[in-house]
Amino acid sequence: MNVLGIETSCDECSAAVVRDGREILSNVIATQIELHKPYEGVVPELASRLHTEWIAQVVQSAIAKAGLTNDDIDAVAVTNRPGLLGSLLVGLNFAKGFAATLNVPFITIDHIRAHLYASQIEHPLEYPYLGVLVSGGHTVICRVEGYDQIEVLGTTIDDAIGEAFDKVAKHYGLGYPGGVVIDRLSKNGNPNAFLFPGAGLNKGDHPYDISYSGLKTAVINQLDKFWDGESEKSPENISASFQRTAVGMLLKRVRLALDDTKLVRISAGGGVAANSLLRSELKNMEKGGFEVSFPSLKLCTDNGAMIAGLAYRYLSDGVRSGFDETASARVSAFKKNYP
Repeated sequence: MNVLGIETSCDECSAAVVRDGREILSNVIATQIELHKPYEGVVPELASRLHTEWIAQVVQSAIAKAGLTNDDIDAVAVTNRPGLLGSLLVGLNFAKGFAATLNVPFITIDHIRAHLYASQIEHPLEYPYLGVLVSGGHTVICRVEGYDQIEVLGTTIDDAIGEAFDKVAKHYGLGYPGGVVIDRLSKNGNPNAFLFPGAGLNKGDHPYDISYSGLKTAVINQLDKFWDGESEKSPENISASFQRTAVGMLLKRVRLALDDTKLVRISAGGGVAANSLLRSELKNMEKGGFEVSFPSLKLCTDNGAMIAGLAYRYLSDGVRSGFDETASARVSAFKKNYP
């Protein structure tokens, strides 16, 4: 089954063709980074307009690069939640029209679930496993029992980890996108130049939840308070110290969740899963007997291949969506009430 996956939840206009849920025939990602860079963040109206201009070309490019024609597409899948509403609607409406024209099955996909599934396309893990979703809008630790069976154990109660990276980078004028820039600068910095605090929520019913707001505030407004008094206050040292703390806070909750659930397999996904320190620390956990999987770098960011890959599982189980499906900017399932 050749599934066309379309992803337009934020600023990546992507389409991919995946065969039988595993073989990625094409994965075209048209990035808008350079056009949003002057604003040091995604401008929603600009993003949706660019999707409108690009989507037809991106879809046809994905089909051509797969060595197929429109008639070879067996199903169309598209992200419809969560994300920027205008961007989502562009992809959703295009996908509906395309599926209707081809008279093939149509299905909508939650792109958070797709991020959690992305590593399964390349490196299948036996269920259950601990899922770690880290992106600009979400930080989620969950127990994954199946491709559509997810129990949220912990989430961020404020800023997501990727959001914290972006805000710190923007404050210090380091560049955009913040996560990529901080990761690069960190390689030449001292991670102990600033001993930033990791938030302790001290809530018995929420041991796996995490807060990045306090860390972000400390890095932006209280730099001198946590300085070692000797190291240079350079972008490299600030980045390395911030990254060490941010990743360490997450891994503390991951290890606690592994201890409590007795799970021995871990899968990470989302844009921040491309972070070199996080990937290295997760990889090191294999020495403790854990099986660790994360997507290739191209499948960490928003992409059509993860949409098509997950869609194949639903379609194989007979799940379809109607053309009355709409888009949703938020998904409550990945946010917990607090406290």
